[in-house]
Amino acid sequence: MSFAPWRASLAGALHRNRTHPYARYFQLATVRPDGTPANRTVVFRGFKGDTHILKIITDRRSEKIGHLAQSPWAEACWYFTKTREQFRLTGKLSCLDAANPDQKPCRLSAWQSISDGARSQFYWPQPGQPRTDQSAFDASAIDPNAPPDSFCLLLLTPIRVDHLKLRGTPQNRYCYQQADDGGWSAVEINP
Repeated sequence: MSFAPWRASLAGALHRNRTHPYARYFQLATVRPDGTPANRTVVFRGFKGDTHILKIITDRRSEKIGHLAQSPWAEACWYFTKTREQFRLTGKLSCLDAANPDQKPCRLSAWQSISDGARSQFYWPQPGQPRTDQSAFDASAIDPNAPPDSFCLLLLTPIRVDHLKLRGTPQNRYCYQQADDGGWSAVEINP
């Protein structure tokens, strides 16, 4: 399979910034039902197989799942400090949850790849609600082979990528756009 032309640039930025733990984090914006943006920091969990689809994990009870019910559109913004590069990836999010039995292996693989500390969060009380009982955060029955219904794997499928390289004068910027046939165009644009 041939990769999207921007994926090599992103893989290179990830590699060159790999000594910085924060390089695994990016901002993910979704659209609230009232049309306003909602932005948060998420952890990059790799690509889905040999594709250009980004993996993110989340709690089924989080507000971003409600956002997806209204609009699947999202944008990731990723800045790499060492190489001074920014990637903005616009596309659609899909959610793999317990209701997707055909995607069970992909979801299970994501569950097994995270730490017990990360897994325990999916057993905690409802996110965003008032905290009432500290003991509710004790997750003692974690099964590494069976994710709870609250565990979801989000897949961001980019259709547009804006790559800005901030080094140099002038700076360099590239816009990649996916066509209806699945191919990609690349245009160098003004920074």
